[in-house]
Amino acid sequence: MSQHETIDNLVIGSGPGGYVAALRSAQLGMKTAVVERNQIGGVCTHVGCIPSKALIAESHRYQLLNQRNNANDSLIFESAQAFKQGVVNKQAGGVRFLLKNAGVQIVEGEASFIDEHTALIKGAGSEQYISFKNAILATGSRPIELPALPFGGRILSSTEALSLSHIPGSLIIIGGGYIGVELGQMYAKFGTKVTILEGAEQALPGFEPELTAPVLKQLKADGVTIITGAIASTAEQTADSVTLHYSQNQKQQFIQADYALVTVGRKPNTDGNLGLERIGLPVTSRGLIETDEQGRTAVPHIFAIGDITAGPALAHKASYEAKVAAEAIAGQPSTIDYKAIPLVMFSEPELASVGLSETEAKAKGIAVVTGKSPFSINGRALALQATDGFVKIVADEASKAIIGAQIVGVEASTLISELALAIEMGATAEDLALTIHPHPTLGEVIMEASEQAAGKLTTNKA
Repeated sequence: MSQHETIDNLVIGSGPGGYVAALRSAQLGMKTAVVERNQIGGVCTHVGCIPSKALIAESHRYQLLNQRNNANDSLIFESAQAFKQGVVNKQAGGVRFLLKNAGVQIVEGEASFIDEHTALIKGAGSEQYISFKNAILATGSRPIELPALPFGGRILSSTEALSLSHIPGSLIIIGGGYIGVELGQMYAKFGTKVTILEGAEQALPGFEPELTAPVLKQLKADGVTIITGAIASTAEQTADSVTLHYSQNQKQQFIQADYALVTVGRKPNTDGNLGLERIGLPVTSRGLIETDEQGRTAVPHIFAIGDITAGPALAHKASYEAKVAAEAIAGQPSTIDYKAIPLVMFSEPELASVGLSETEAKAKGIAVVTGKSPFSINGRALALQATDGFVKIVADEASKAIIGAQIVGVEASTLISELALAIEMGATAEDLALTIHPHPTLGEVIMEASEQAAGKLTTNKA
């Protein structure tokens, strides 16, 4: 039976962008509905951020057990997958609870625009029309599928790679970015022979070499082989293996493994049945939707956030944009400022960055000073036996403000938040240097890097 109702704000997609947008809209007094065609919580919760980090944590535990000669491969991996699913279920349940508790209407089905103020939601055996005053598009993205390497059988996307029922004996990964490295190292720790093929001349392109060096060192220690300058071409599959052909230095090569995993990026979900053409909303050649500083699209009452907009495909970026978009709809003067959005890779050691690197700052013509402190002399890192890496602070020489920071080392994913806050608040290196950090903690490395930068600033001023 068809239903028809009118609401203030329709949110399409319930991932980290969508459900936060719906919650903030409801908090601001708007009658809000969120539409989800798959599972509440979106890709991040079910087949992305959350399950991958759960399995990464389990791979570290497995490696420790294996070093003690107590590991049973099949039982350990079965337990790891069960643990992962338990984490996913709790996270998804929490999202659903928050939405219901806030009074957000959850509509399960696929949304298609009929016109600028109406959407048709097709669910399992039902159709529902929803009229809306405003809408927020948070439809996310999906793994890019290479025409010559279509997903299926022994060729996996990141989604299938997180749901294998057994530890593969060998795995080829096409793409040496953060997803490929995270999943490659994870499986290597479970005992898989991993080979990463990267088209660029270095793995983790886009990161400064000094930042990636400790990660690449650990990947080698974990038995991961990295082949750079390698362009995958075709593959042949059998019932139990895949042979991948690639070129390197103009020479044709091939490699065989149990599976091949393609991690060459993600494609925005702006195509299919969404119906953007029916509301006159264009997309770029990459399928992205252009927005202003509040997330507003070319159709003024429709906003877009997350992976379908420009910038890095990060869950926390989507959540941040979600709040701004909801507040803009409510008439608040909120605007997006990307200067302090951190990027994190959950490798061993972890890698994190926020703001400008030294190279990026100099390319913009900004005179900078830097401070750098290693984990190798930190008491807490020594106790954890995790001494690889460093913290690097980048400060504007003129204003003394911290404009960037990079961390490679234990708990970088947690430590980077202090530096994001420093950038957001316009703190100087001296501000952080004078902030009392408890001892012994990893945070002292930030303090010591800041002291170095502050010292250089004082010297330069003198």
